[in-house]
Amino acid sequence: MSEKGEVSSLSCLTFRRILPGPVERVWAHLTDTRLLPSWFGDDSSIEPRPGGTVRIMGGHVRGIVTQWQPCRKLVYTWNVFDPNDGPDAVSAYPESYPTFELGPSGADVVLTFKHFPIPERFIAQSAVGWHSMLDILSAALKGERVEDRSVYSQKNAAVYGVDLANLAR
Repeated sequence: MSEKGEVSSLSCLTFRRILPGPVERVWAHLTDTRLLPSWFGDDSSIEPRPGGTVRIMGGHVRGIVTQWQPCRKLVYTWNVFDPNDGPDAVSAYPESYPTFELGPSGADVVLTFKHFPIPERFIAQSAVGWHSMLDILSAALKGERVEDRSVYSQKNAAVYGVDLANLAR
């Protein structure tokens, strides 16, 4: 055993999307409890402050806001639970960090999204999930008809080679 520090590599999923502005509108879709259900599902909320509570997809995901820089950057912890788990439950999965950064691109907005660390067995299905969520967000911001999440998931599962009937656990 050595007392010397060790370097580790962590898997990070990154997406960049050009979304219709203004940036305040995109920020609202990322953070406003009235708009979150349009792309994160019912019973989704983010308390708007550092240390605020995050509850997404009916409690399937819970976390705490770690960075709240309105119209620029949002970071929170991501902990996966069974929606029926009580408030003191401990997730069986490692905590991770979705990061949303917004920047100008003319009248549009560049969204740079990162999520890390992602355990190796979950990389492809996390890519399907986030790709689908960002497709839904994009459609909502463009005023397009938002399909059921399963439509986006099926399309993106084919892109990433994921069998939705056999997801990693």
